Amino acid sequence: MYVPNSLIEMMNDELGIRYTLNLEANYEILSEPNSVFGNPVKDKSFVFALDIIKISHLLQYGKKECVLSKQLFRSGTAIGALVRSQNAESKADFIHKLAIAQKECDETIYWIDLPGAASIIPDDRFTKLHAKAEELPRLLRSIVLTTKNNLNASK
Repeated sequence: MYVPNSLIEMMNDELGIRYTLNLEANYEILSEPNSVFGNPVKDKSFVFALDIIKISHLLQYGKKECVLSKQLFRSGTAIGALVRSQNAESKADFIHKLAIAQKECDETIYWIDLPGAASIIPDDRFTKLHAKAEELPRLLRSIVLTTKNNLNASK
């Protein structure tokens, strides 16, 4: 992918968010969001996906590591897409989508751990990103268990 200069701008028209990534910047991991979606899990998974985009670009363009960056990008951004999905046909389908999101979290943790262990990602950013990656599956597990319990109680 050709990058004409050191700035990549991404726009999300739906949310009116303008996000600028400077490839020469420090790649600070974002703080917790102000409510973007009005749902803490959606908000956290969205901000996590933005962090993944930043780290993926750091790996790909700053460190010239394409394979890890692409795997990290795919699994890390899939979490938010699965969480955001509102098209579940049933409670069972909703549970299934969140279970897949949990698996994507586990895979993302693996892809974060590899460059972290190889000291490709700076320690402070690795620690923050890893903590966020560990938090998401706990939240998803809690939602899945609560939904299963509610589903079983309604039978």
